[in-house]
Amino acid sequence: MTRLTGRRVLVVEDEALVAMLVEDALLDAGAAVLGPAATVSEALLLLDRENPDVAVLDLNLAGETSTPVADVLAKRGVPFVVATGYGAEGLPPSHAHVPVLAKPYDPDDLTAALGRLCN
Repeated sequence: MTRLTGRRVLVVEDEALVAMLVEDALLDAGAAVLGPAATVSEALLLLDRENPDVAVLDLNLAGETSTPVADVLAKRGVPFVVATGYGAEGLPPSHAHVPVLAKPYDPDDLTAALGRLCN
């Protein structure tokens, strides 16, 4: 068992191949996957219906920032990791403390980072 066993993980990722790899890694780690959501509106709709334990957010969704999703997660106290090719510099100041995984990343690094956020 891992720290992700039974945890509900929201995945916000617009690249289909990356989303599938993330989903597979999370399922292998015992997590329940919410999504993946490819747009901010899809992610916000999921959050209207679901309450994840933790989340992974791509910062740039086809030119649209996922900051509104990050804001909702932060307001609810849901920890999250930002996965981005832009590095920590792309984070808005309100989320500068959030862990960042630089793309491309190893799926094991993602599951480890999410596991550290689950208490």
